[in-house]
Amino acid sequence: MMADLKTQGVLANTGDVSSERLMSLDALRGFDMFWIVGAGNLVEAFHDLGEGGVAGFLANQLSHRAWEGFVFEDLIFPLFVFMMGVAAVYSLGKISGHDGRRAAHIRLLRRTIVLFLLGVFYYGGLSHHYSEIRFLGVLQRIALCYGFAGLALLHLKPRALTILLVALLAGYWALLTFVPAPGQPAPSFEVEKNWANYIDRQYLIGRLNDGSWDPEGLLSTLPAFGSALLGVLAGLLLKDRRFTPEKKALYLLLAGIGLTAAGYLWGLQFPIIKKIWTSTFVLVAGGYSCILLAAFYWIIDIQRWQAWTPPFIWIGTNALAIYFARQIIPFQKLAERLVGGEIQARAGAYGELLVAVTSLTLLVWFARYLYQKKIFLRV
Repeated sequence: MMADLKTQGVLANTGDVSSERLMSLDALRGFDMFWIVGAGNLVEAFHDLGEGGVAGFLANQLSHRAWEGFVFEDLIFPLFVFMMGVAAVYSLGKISGHDGRRAAHIRLLRRTIVLFLLGVFYYGGLSHHYSEIRFLGVLQRIALCYGFAGLALLHLKPRALTILLVALLAGYWALLTFVPAPGQPAPSFEVEKNWANYIDRQYLIGRLNDGSWDPEGLLSTLPAFGSALLGVLAGLLLKDRRFTPEKKALYLLLAGIGLTAAGYLWGLQFPIIKKIWTSTFVLVAGGYSCILLAAFYWIIDIQRWQAWTPPFIWIGTNALAIYFARQIIPFQKLAERLVGGEIQARAGAYGELLVAVTSLTLLVWFARYLYQKKIFLRV
């Protein structure tokens, strides 16, 4: 069975499929989730401190661009998709090696379906008329990207994975650049004048998050697959026993710099737009993701500087539970009961920031409790 899998490119040159779980990957996932569950309150708090200086800079970096551009907040979602691709290399590789490729396919299909349904449930489930159900959203996109990347991983070698990545990004670019959307006199990247928005408006059923289109819509899911494939390629590099850990970190760093530079240069013609997940957005976000992974891998797994990692490990190893907990447990209201009212008023301009930090602290304590009790939400 192992020989058969190697001929499919799944385990070729990646070493033992039972490789140790990367602490850096869990920590980076926790770092990312930290911003997913707490960025909104921090943005409001930083805005209250003023528009200039460090507070203004942080507030700007934690506010999505309305359309074109790229800031830290725009990295959070694609970074998670990227890491999901990295993790798939380890999880599916382990299942393939121990139980065979059929078992890996079953796990892949089950997890994709469950994640997708959890996404529908997260946005309200079946509590509304079908026209008000959000069938595509963040978790649904993660599910689809996981399913696509997993299938590609199980059946394609690294070179074919790279070709597939290039084809997705180039094809999306060509469609949006050279073919006018129906009803438009010329190709356009503008809101509601591009192919991604048109496809959503015409064919996506249910509630669309941005009115007549959805930022996690149908067509823009195709380049999002590219973000997952970049993660798969990074994961294959990390499992490749031909290279030392130091070289792996270096190659990830160089790849990240190259991807980021290529994305910004290409962006001069093809704008970086998160809401339609342009190919340039994939490259820039993928580049920064590689750089962050290289840094976390070098610091945590190579240098073993790990004293600062526990809070991120608590969150990162239970990301799905934390994501749902934010919707169920009113951490913000609990924080207001602890440090709101007179305490918040006496803090002056820093009152909102105090509440936001307290809310995040409560969430981290909750993640620590789940971790210590070994309570993990798995699909």
